[in-house]
Amino acid sequence: MLATDNLVENGEFDIVNLNVDFPTQASDHEPILGRFTLGEAEPETFTLQLLHASDQESGIAALDDAPRFSAVLNALRNQDSNGDGQADYENTLTLSSGDAYIPGLFFNASEEAFGGVGRGDILIQNELGFEAIAFGNHEFDRGTGVINNLISPSADGTYPGTNFPYLSSNLDFSTDANLAGLVTEDGQEASTIPNKIAKSTVITVNGEKIGVVGATTPLLPTISSPGDVGVSPSDPNDLQALANIIQASVDELLANNPGMNKVVLLSHMQQIEIEQQLAGLLKNVDVIVAGGSNTRLTDESDRLRAGDTSQGVYPIVKTDADGNPVAVVNTDGNYKYVGRLVIDFNEDGFIVPESYDPEVSGAYATDEQGVIDVGGTPDPEVVEITNDLREVIVAQDSNFFGTTSVFLNGNRAGGGLDGVRNQETNLGNLTADANLAIAQETDSSVVVSLKNGGGIRASIGQITTPPGGTEPVRLPPEGNPLTGKPDGGISQLDIANTLSFNNGLSLVTVTAQELKDILEYGIEASTKDPASAEGRLPQVGGMAFSFDLDNPAGSRIQSLAIKDAQGNVADVVVQNGELVGDVNRTFRMVTLSFLLDGGDGYTISQRDRVDLARPENEPRTGDAIFAADGSEQDALAEYLNDNFGQTPFAQADTPREQDERIQNLDFRQDTVIGDVVTPEPEETIFGTFGNDVFDTANPTGDFDGNNDYPLYSTR
Repeated sequence: MLATDNLVENGEFDIVNLNVDFPTQASDHEPILGRFTLGEAEPETFTLQLLHASDQESGIAALDDAPRFSAVLNALRNQDSNGDGQADYENTLTLSSGDAYIPGLFFNASEEAFGGVGRGDILIQNELGFEAIAFGNHEFDRGTGVINNLISPSADGTYPGTNFPYLSSNLDFSTDANLAGLVTEDGQEASTIPNKIAKSTVITVNGEKIGVVGATTPLLPTISSPGDVGVSPSDPNDLQALANIIQASVDELLANNPGMNKVVLLSHMQQIEIEQQLAGLLKNVDVIVAGGSNTRLTDESDRLRAGDTSQGVYPIVKTDADGNPVAVVNTDGNYKYVGRLVIDFNEDGFIVPESYDPEVSGAYATDEQGVIDVGGTPDPEVVEITNDLREVIVAQDSNFFGTTSVFLNGNRAGGGLDGVRNQETNLGNLTADANLAIAQETDSSVVVSLKNGGGIRASIGQITTPPGGTEPVRLPPEGNPLTGKPDGGISQLDIANTLSFNNGLSLVTVTAQELKDILEYGIEASTKDPASAEGRLPQVGGMAFSFDLDNPAGSRIQSLAIKDAQGNVADVVVQNGELVGDVNRTFRMVTLSFLLDGGDGYTISQRDRVDLARPENEPRTGDAIFAADGSEQDALAEYLNDNFGQTPFAQADTPREQDERIQNLDFRQDTVIGDVVTPEPEETIFGTFGNDVFDTANPTGDFDGNNDYPLYSTR
């Protein structure tokens, strides 16, 4: 008789030789009588270590953070707590939910360092050992031709392309000439399909198959440049339709792998609330790695980097459509943290939330202390890649244009003082004013400036905790003695890093009604959640407005005023929630060409459109010639040089209680309109006998009901 090891270990049995007392046998074989008492078999569990990231999006800070990220990642991957020479967790996946790169100085430096933009970013992903990455939105920012060049190996063999597949279940690449040739069959083993695109893949870990599916925000056409890639669902707000698309890929993956019962979804939805809702609409998805929201989830044992605050509990455990648990995980991007989820799966393939240990899992900071805490050493290949990029980048830090005595807030997260995507900031004001100034040099009738907070990608300055202190301090940018950059100096490097998209500027004419509608759209998705952050949120110059989130979307603007260079009210557009005067009177506005072209979902009139941005190959004018005339970077550099070359910019960032241009009435009283300043008349006007009407110098010469007054004779 044969018995399994499990039966032998868990059973009780007696063996009796029946021929012991019988000298003669009727058979060549001795009969054996066995009696077994079977014990309870231990349920089989599978422990997975998932190391995850999203929104790597390298900026200047990545020159230091990426090597430290590699140190923490490898230390966790190879952790040997008991010193037996074996890693604590042999079943490990390393995955990313997208935005592995972003156009900007770091991205562009690869052209000189490695022969093509973005190559340094991909080389870092390869060296970190990512096994699959979902498409985010920023992968598409430079078009699908650039994606092809980054995924594919170079013809000369000097660049390997991606050592991993890129995934998305709701994008159709077959319609795009640049990417159709990279599409491969879904559900293949990840290690066999580098340089490829698929909806899903399988990663086998010590004989255990784990399915991985990708998904990308359906907002892609409005926030990036996907070319001819098909994006589903057509209605980006139809979460059920999106869930159905993802579910089809999950079902197909499981059907083609009958013994597989574990699935990870890499979901780049921009808002973690969407991933949480998807968790409840899907079946047979065990872990969702969220992306695009940079949500800093932590547990009670996690140490945060200076200046950071927790934005939720790690992991978020939800219930799927069948009532089974799903873990939703995410942490901050830009190589600031390594996410680590160590979790058990039961024999049916469902996670066991009770197995989560906050002393093991969570968000691991990648600052200097974080490397020390795990005993890590930076990967030498990652160090070499970043050093090559550093040489290119540092040369640009010697070209500076102005100074600041304050930290310029371009932070992308919400809460506290932070948030170009949820409130006014001093950097938002500065760059909006710079756009207005450059526009007025071309057209003196331009009075307002509007841009989106999402176009500001980084702060200018440093956050540090002084020795012996416990609270982080925000400081101006540090000087660079190697390049002659002074303390507080704002260099080409700083400008290119914070305005990495370098959008072109355009002029248009909008009516009073249209201006209100544009701002209503800009705050439409804003909520009372302090962590709420929307890339569409306006940053403005030449105007101020207040809004009330208690009102329904479309009727939140309570006050809107045009303001002159001294901050005086020049025109009241909205008062007490109602338009004032002729709704068809017009204003000349400078905005980003990206927004005029429908970026971030904006719909803006093209009336009298003039694009200021000049081609890259045209001669450049002014004191700043590193960026094309009429671009955001050029506008900011020229504005700093003209106004803050000698006297530092000193407008400190303020919390929402003190914001003046964008007044959230949940936090402060409405003072947008205040006292309207009436200029002294330039001449004495004499009436005639009877009734008279005169125009008080409306610059457009139009009658608008505000500055045209009837005079009636008292005789």
